[in-house]
Amino acid sequence: MILIADGGSTKADWIALDENRHEVFRTRTLGLNPAVVAEEELRNRIVNMFQLMQVKDTVKEIHFYGAGCGTPKPVEILKGILKDIFKNATVIVTEDLLAAVYASSGDKEGIVCILGTGSNSCYYDGIDLNVTSASLGYTVMDEASGNYFGKILLRDFYYKKMPKAIAAQFEKAFDLEVDEVKFNLYRQPNPNMYLASFAKFMFEFKNEKYIKRIIKKGFQSFFKYRILPFEKNNTTPIYFIGSIAFYFRDILDKVASKHNLEVTEVIQRPIDRLVAYHKEKINL
Repeated sequence: MILIADGGSTKADWIALDENRHEVFRTRTLGLNPAVVAEEELRNRIVNMFQLMQVKDTVKEIHFYGAGCGTPKPVEILKGILKDIFKNATVIVTEDLLAAVYASSGDKEGIVCILGTGSNSCYYDGIDLNVTSASLGYTVMDEASGNYFGKILLRDFYYKKMPKAIAAQFEKAFDLEVDEVKFNLYRQPNPNMYLASFAKFMFEFKNEKYIKRIIKKGFQSFFKYRILPFEKNNTTPIYFIGSIAFYFRDILDKVASKHNLEVTEVIQRPIDRLVAYHKEKINL
């Protein structure tokens, strides 16, 4: 059996294939970002998924593409955990950007962007993956990501900069007691995931001017730091992965057009395309 996983900070999608490359099952665990989640918690999130544990001795290969897996140390942490659990498997762990490339541009040129709990981008020339800079995560980067917008919503609510009608709905939707918020931000694992949970609120109010304004500013920052430095023209395809881009595609297109660029495609969930690419291109 072969496991293919697309792992973000909030969730990780898994698909199991048999020796004939037919799907056996699919499941989802909590996020498995080794850059922000402790080793014990990473292990628990895997072993608590019974479908994975049922097949752990029959898995021969694992292809894991994950947030936080762009540098050697977190890759080794996650690889070690997976090897320890799936003792008969060959384990390959690489960054989620590569999964995004396989799911969008495939083996062709393109700028590929992720707007999930975190954000990132790369230019893929068909062979090599190039980034504008290393990603330092949710505290200083991650423009236009879920946690980026979550921070803005929280700040605007507490500073009373959020329109009153929207603020009233925001207060109903979340526990905004100060100690509760601070506990989740500073004492709990995955503060980036906690922040991103507030961003889901935007989807219900996507037509409000306030929401459109903060989305537009976030997209503008993302283009400034994560797309324009590649210095490509409008002949280079641009792909986006994630719900933020998917639900606010109209604003994304407008920001792109301001720079004489065009968004080629937005993919909400890449796992099915990732598996299709594996079946076609990679010798499983």
